[in-house]
Amino acid sequence: MSIVIGPALAVALVTAVLVAAVVARLTRLETSSATVTAAVRAIVQLGAVSLLIGAIVGSVPLSAAFVALMVVVAARTAGRRMTPDRSGWWAIVPIALAPVPVVAALVLAGVVPPQGIAVIPMAGILIGGTMTATALAGRRALDELEARRGEVEAALSLGMLPRDAALEIARCTAGQSLVPVTDQTRTVGLVTLPGAFVGMLLGGASPVQAGAVQLLVLILLLAVETIAVAVAVELVCRGLVHRTTEPQQLLESHRGPRAAARALGVGR
Repeated sequence: MSIVIGPALAVALVTAVLVAAVVARLTRLETSSATVTAAVRAIVQLGAVSLLIGAIVGSVPLSAAFVALMVVVAARTAGRRMTPDRSGWWAIVPIALAPVPVVAALVLAGVVPPQGIAVIPMAGILIGGTMTATALAGRRALDELEARRGEVEAALSLGMLPRDAALEIARCTAGQSLVPVTDQTRTVGLVTLPGAFVGMLLGGASPVQAGAVQLLVLILLLAVETIAVAVAVELVCRGLVHRTTEPQQLLESHRGPRAAARALGVGR
C-alpha cells in the first residue's frame, strides 16, 4: 500500500473525521467531540514524534527515555479511562510490567537489534496493546463490581475474603478485554494485514521476513495483554484502583477499615 502525500490526502482525512463526528452526533453516541479531538491530537503528536524520532534513534539512552515516556502517557490514558480518581495511576504497573522486560529480553537475545529504530516501534506496539487491555479490563471490572454490589455483599457474608469476593465477580467480564487481540491473531492474513507486516513489505523486506516479524508481534501482544489484564483485575479487586463507590468502601462497611485494608493488602 502506497500513499501519495498531497491535498487529496488532507481532504480524505478531514472527510473521514467529519463523517465519524456527524454520524456519532446524529446517532447520539456522544463521541463526536472525542473523535475530532483525537484526530487533531493524532496529527499534532505524529508530526512531533516524526521529527523527534529522527533525532533520537541514534542514541540508546534517548530511545530508552522515549520508551519510558510512552509508559507514563499510556498509564495516564488507561488510568483516566478506568476512573477519575488518582488511583488510576496504578495502571502504570500492568502497562510497564510485561512490555518493558519483554523488549529488554528481545534485545539481549539478539532478536531485536539494540537500535532506537527497532526498539521504539516494538515497545510502542506492546505498550499500546497493554494500554488498551488495561483500560478495558479495569473499567469493566469496576463497572461489574458497582453493578453487582449485592453479590459482593453476599459473598462477604458467606465468609469469603474481600479480594476473593471481588475477584469472583470481576474477572469473567474483565477477561473479555482480550477478545480484540485474540480475534486479530486468529484472523491475521485472512481478514487483516497488520501494520508491521505491511510496513516491512514497504521497507523492502521479503514476505517471509515480514510474516515472521508480524507473527512475533502478535504472539507477544497475546502474552503481554494477558498479563496486563490479570494484573489490572488484581489491582481493582484489592481496592488499589477505585472510584467513589470502590470495593474497598463496601468491604469497610462489612469488616471495618483495618480488617478490610489488611485483606486488600493495603498498608502492609
